[in-house]
Amino acid sequence: MRAVVCPRLEGVEALELRDVPPPTPGPGEILIRVAAAGVNFADTLAVAGRYQERAEPPFVPGLELAGWVEALGPGVAEPAPGTPVLAVVDQGAFAEWAVARSVDVVPLPEELPLVTAAGFPVVYGTAHGALAWRAGLQSGETVLVHGAAGGSGLAAVECAKAMGARVIATVRGARRAELVQAHGADHVLEATDPELVARIRALAPEGVAVVFDPVGGELFRVGLRTVAWEGRLLVIGFASGEVPQIPANHLLVKNVAALGFYWGSYRRHDPARVRAGLLTLLTWWREGRLRPQVAATYPLARAREALADLLARRVAGKIVLTTDAA
Repeated sequence: MRAVVCPRLEGVEALELRDVPPPTPGPGEILIRVAAAGVNFADTLAVAGRYQERAEPPFVPGLELAGWVEALGPGVAEPAPGTPVLAVVDQGAFAEWAVARSVDVVPLPEELPLVTAAGFPVVYGTAHGALAWRAGLQSGETVLVHGAAGGSGLAAVECAKAMGARVIATVRGARRAELVQAHGADHVLEATDPELVARIRALAPEGVAVVFDPVGGELFRVGLRTVAWEGRLLVIGFASGEVPQIPANHLLVKNVAALGFYWGSYRRHDPARVRAGLLTLLTWWREGRLRPQVAATYPLARAREALADLLARRVAGKIVLTTDAA
């Protein structure tokens, strides 16, 4: 089979498209014929050796995929071969075949395109889990979403609206603002505006209840200054490249909770919750409350270009790799 291989931890440019033997499902595993695989910022960290969970090369990157069940490993009774599914994996999605734990495989509605489904689990799982499990978001609360035109940011806008919240979003540029507004944000602000804090305070004089921050850097400080008393500040990631240092006195004065959220860790500690969350999200999709945005597709052979475009923020929305099976 063809697969994108990381032969050494030297970043995106080191990736190679190779012919490698297909994997075999072990006990409790499922072999999937991959149609498409979602591309995430975490993939760029993994191939550079900077992800939370370091993979030793050579390995096939990729954390999420959609395709068809090909074979069931020992001890697995369903879903039947031929069933369209999405799956989350530790690695291995950027290939024509992949193996996943059965608990990480979810059957798909026939009407959900596989290319769309491939970019669904990580960003929507992250957005829903952070807002529901960690922040305990309530209907009627106000959420500030930074990096709202990115994968997890756009998903957070939709999930927050599905949960009955009011959304203030920050983006860079008019094109991204239009995209985020089309996906339900109540107010969209320019992230580089020197008056950003004042504009947020004008929209939420008492402060925002929840800050969803996958960016870090200066925008984290904006969130800290505009979060409400007893607000929740969700630390999702650091796309800006700057890991902020939190002044504890700010948390103390406003009784603010700073909550780290790494969705992938729940697959080890509470996989049943992850699966239940994905099923909830698919229900919301059926109800029309979620509209996954696949902004660009690339064939496996152009994986390096896809990851480079993600890093350079040349694409607003989700990037997906496709195989010939798609």
